[in-house]
Amino acid sequence: MCFEVCPPRTGGEICERDARRVGMARRLTAARLRYCGLEALVDDVTLIVSELVTNAIQHGSGVQVTFTMTVRGGFLHLAVNDGTPGRPVVRNAPEDAECGRGLFLVDCLASAHGGTWGTSDDGTTTWCCLAVPGGQS
Repeated sequence: MCFEVCPPRTGGEICERDARRVGMARRLTAARLRYCGLEALVDDVTLIVSELVTNAIQHGSGVQVTFTMTVRGGFLHLAVNDGTPGRPVVRNAPEDAECGRGLFLVDCLASAHGGTWGTSDDGTTTWCCLAVPGGQS
């Protein structure tokens, strides 16, 4: 899935069109997981996709985001490319903060499913992999 995004805004705001794109990515992810017989992963994976796509829109400087999802070797692989070099990091958000926990959630969910997350060598792609229940390929 590849889509155009609005130019970055100050304050981390996401325009309405881009917010709809995050929802679209979640729905497509859920539908694909169900089609592949991976219903058990729908809730956690749609949350991960939401966080990764939102980060790409909020923090990327490009005008296009690409999301891929594949199952191979017993793992579900998710990748979001925004064309912006850099290394996202897990932050420790204050208790009363309304944002700043996205990558913490990604890290926790990936670990809970026997997986991990990271970035490509050039930093333009953030990825996540999770073990597939029953080792499906």
